[in-house]
Amino acid sequence: MASNETHHTLDRPEFDKPVKVLIVVAPYYKDIADQLVAGAVAEVEAVGGWHEVVQVPGALEVPTAIGIAERLSNFDAYVALGCVIRGETTHYETVCNDSSRALQLLGLQGLCIGNGILTVENYEQARVRAEAAGQNKGGGAAAAALHLLALTRKWGGSRKGVGFVPFGEDTQIAGTTKDPDIA
Repeated sequence: MASNETHHTLDRPEFDKPVKVLIVVAPYYKDIADQLVAGAVAEVEAVGGWHEVVQVPGALEVPTAIGIAERLSNFDAYVALGCVIRGETTHYETVCNDSSRALQLLGLQGLCIGNGILTVENYEQARVRAEAAGQNKGGGAAAAALHLLALTRKWGGSRKGVGFVPFGEDTQIAGTTKDPDIA
């Protein structure tokens, strides 16, 4: 039984520069989502960070919102929150697997993401995992995002984009330069 197990928790990271975190939540089970958000907010504030909370319709939209924010905003880290409870159809597997896979792919691209989307068999399991005074996986997801951000800053900070760096200050289009050595 999980309640008899002991788990090691890393010390909370410290930051010398401001931390800006986007918390994206799917409030389908609003009371569960509210508890997850409360835990995430408390964790971000504990390191002196700033946060914004946005809502999306469901767990499948959480990774998309994070991807949009990464392209169009300037957040340092992201917290994905929501709850998926098994139903009578295979939709549960689709939502759980696809949202988790999309978040993992964003993480592998360098985004600092904590995944707090609960995937449970029943409401009671969700309630236990979301309870602010208990396990609160929202706080755990925020802690994960903050630890990844601390590693990112330790190893050189963020580098936006993938691929080449344009020559000089301005982006040049091939064929528009008079210098034959520059494409």
